[in-house]
Amino acid sequence: MRRRTGHTHALLPAFAVTALLLAAGCSSPAPRAEQPAAAPSREARDSDGPTTAAADRSLTVAAAPTATGTAAAGSAGSGRRAHTTSLAVSSYDSKTRRAVMSPRAGGSSASPGPSASPGEATVGDVIASAPAPGAPHGLLAKVTKVIGETDRGTEVQTEPARLNALLGDDTARGTVPVDPASFAVDKLLPDVKVSWSKAGDVHVGPKGATVPLGSLRVDLNADIPTPEGSPVSGKASVSGFVQVAPQVDFRYGGAGTDAAPGSAYLGVSGDWTSGWSVKGRAAASATPLRIPFAKLHADPVLQVGPVPVVVNLDLTCYFQISGDGRITVDVAQSVKGDFKAGGTYGSAQGWTPVSAADMTGTPVRTSVTTAGGVKAALGTEASVGLYGTVGVTADLAPYVRGEASGTVTASSGTAGAGADGTWGVYGGVDLSGTLRIQLSIFGTPVLQRSVPLGSLHREWNLAGSAAP
Repeated sequence: MRRRTGHTHALLPAFAVTALLLAAGCSSPAPRAEQPAAAPSREARDSDGPTTAAADRSLTVAAAPTATGTAAAGSAGSGRRAHTTSLAVSSYDSKTRRAVMSPRAGGSSASPGPSASPGEATVGDVIASAPAPGAPHGLLAKVTKVIGETDRGTEVQTEPARLNALLGDDTARGTVPVDPASFAVDKLLPDVKVSWSKAGDVHVGPKGATVPLGSLRVDLNADIPTPEGSPVSGKASVSGFVQVAPQVDFRYGGAGTDAAPGSAYLGVSGDWTSGWSVKGRAAASATPLRIPFAKLHADPVLQVGPVPVVVNLDLTCYFQISGDGRITVDVAQSVKGDFKAGGTYGSAQGWTPVSAADMTGTPVRTSVTTAGGVKAALGTEASVGLYGTVGVTADLAPYVRGEASGTVTASSGTAGAGADGTWGVYGGVDLSGTLRIQLSIFGTPVLQRSVPLGSLHREWNLAGSAAP
């Protein structure tokens, strides 16, 4: 395992997605695939759009093996369906979009279909590759010209392609966990620790930390800086952890109209646990102070039938605080639950957002001194895309909020003690995000603009002199 601290990356041993921070895998010891059932009748088809393929056209979705092959399909009308080819992308230049295809070591010689050789790159072929030199997020491209042979293999000119050119009228549906050890971690603050657990391998950071199988945990201890130009100074600190088992949800519903799929879905979901505390008096600021403390990235590969589908998952863990600079707090809460965010496509309605969060919080410690208000969140921003294009972003922010009026010195267990006024401490969760134009990589019509996921907001009472 390679580690670089500070503002450098700590590249943990390989982590693959369960499924969309977007970017938390299931706690099962091995990746699992959701096996699709036979195609439903027309009456049973759901709002995600029609699935016209029969049961024998359903593709298994699972975590790809370590030695992932390259898939290829012929141009429309060629009769050459997607297959695993003996060629591999040995290099790619993103500026010129030229790739070099060479025989894959130990590659399969499976026949790619009529009028093509397993060892040749042909004009019109659409190729899908796992991460390769020059294409760290995978490659999905169409061969437009065979330039010639080199000492490394056959050089070809390419242009961007779409997934429907490979998946055609097949169907696929699955949720694959991300291996927590595969994340590259960029620690943005000094006192950040990373822990994870997977089958047969455990990396434990904080003393006494218990990390469920398949989960990734990031711990933080930091002082909160005073915003520049703040009219009121303050001194406060935050400590705690975020534990997430991210998974990517993938669905493809076969050919619909105009060669576009009948349905599609891409999203990030998973289990969430966090425990954290805020102490002191935060400085006043006109806008919330947002402090990222860790960035994580993984490129898990889903094996969708013969096609390697590369998912790009980014997670940014952050702390955010806002307040009037008057109230002093000593609060801590524990939050557990799950979340889902993504975009679903149906041929009738186009792309629509999906967002849900089912979380509950319990107080660990609550006290407020002096009137005022403060709100602090320990959240994660996730983005999930395919082959280097971002399709969905989601911002999940569990928070704690304290407010008081009058003259107050109170804490949980002694509500109203020393208080000439009212006070309260509340937990909550905010979920927001955006669908991006790049979701057209499925072969669906291009989004004319980014589509907000919509704001999901929920709040609960932790302690205080009165219910909210």
